[in-house]
Amino acid sequence: MQKFPARLVLGLILLAVITLAAVFAPLIAPYPPTASTTNILGAPSAANFFGTDQLGRDVFSRVLFGTRVSLQVGAAAAIVAVLIGAPIGLAAGFFRGWVDFILVQVIDIFIALPGLVLALIITAMLGPSVFNLSITLGVVTAPTVARLVRGQVFVVREMLFVEAARATGASSFWIIRKHVMPNTMRVVWSQFAINVSLAIFTSASLSFLGLGVPPPAPDWGGMVRDGSSFLPIRPLLSLGPGAAVALTVFTFYLVGSSMNDAFSRRPRVAE
Repeated sequence: MQKFPARLVLGLILLAVITLAAVFAPLIAPYPPTASTTNILGAPSAANFFGTDQLGRDVFSRVLFGTRVSLQVGAAAAIVAVLIGAPIGLAAGFFRGWVDFILVQVIDIFIALPGLVLALIITAMLGPSVFNLSITLGVVTAPTVARLVRGQVFVVREMLFVEAARATGASSFWIIRKHVMPNTMRVVWSQFAINVSLAIFTSASLSFLGLGVPPPAPDWGGMVRDGSSFLPIRPLLSLGPGAAVALTVFTFYLVGSSMNDAFSRRPRVAE
């Protein structure tokens, strides 16, 4: 029986807790996330665990509902990155030659640009929204997926079972579908979890700069920015959502970085 690494188990437990918090936020949160009160900049108490912000909104409730927004953006961005990057990496790694040369040049152009700067440019052009943010972060992280898949395909395409399939007259697309894709999914899924963490962190950074999820939607980066003006008197306004960002990013990175160890096995050969 395969033994899973302790860090993967820890990551999956934390991921389950975060996901449950997002799903059941309406039941767990004591107040609606956008409800304002006269208790402006209230101190932490039994009624308001993290206190209230400059509009009298409960910070703890907004952090809980912000989990939904962050997971939505992170997962959507990672899916977009796989849908764009995986086919490019498969084509570049398998067909080689001029196909590989052209696609690698495109990948290198995007990788050469700092991810946050590129995200800033695209978001400023498209406008701030959850949908635009997800597409932007997916496009920014797609070159990393493409490069990883390309490197994995280089290894798989030289294996004996692929050579045997070629010798029997199998088409390139059959070999890709039956042999290459199954043997690259491990690296794709591990990178998927890491891309979720990168997307959540970058989304929070963009929101901090005012280009993320538009208010009044509860967003961790925007909450950190709004609370930074009141750090001396109400540090939890920023520390609460900041800790949520750190914990969520750490969780997905922990899961992604340990998946290779947990699911490493012999190459899968199509029957």
